Amino acid sequence: MKQAFLDRVRVINKYLTNKIMIHIAGKKFGHFAILSHVGRKSGKRYRIPIIAEPVETGFVIALTYGKKVDWYENVKAKGGCSLQWKNKEYFLIHPEFIDKEIGLMAFPALFRSGLKKMGIQYYLRLEIQH
Repeated sequence: MKQAFLDRVRVINKYLTNKIMIHIAGKKFGHFAILSHVGRKSGKRYRIPIIAEPVETGFVIALTYGKKVDWYENVKAKGGCSLQWKNKEYFLIHPEFIDKEIGLMAFPALFRSGLKKMGIQYYLRLEIQH
């Protein structure tokens, strides 16, 4: 997708869609989770809805706006974050970009098809902290 279009969608989501999704994500159903992270400059705690799927040792997150997003920079700076998935909270560490094809394979076929159509190019894997 074109960056200008993604930027417009990001603004709409920040001020409208995310306000709704934060009440839906992280619950019993679906592939939406709530990622909590701490601002690297402000120290403020943020919560955002994201698309995630559990894998053997952690979670894979689809980076719907690409690699250059503040939440990723915050997670990288702190070395981790927390994730609310299906009413349970996980503490995640070691953020690592993974190959697009590997990231896609973490998701069920129907959801994978949607991610492909959306043109999602980047995926992040994080490990569950034990």
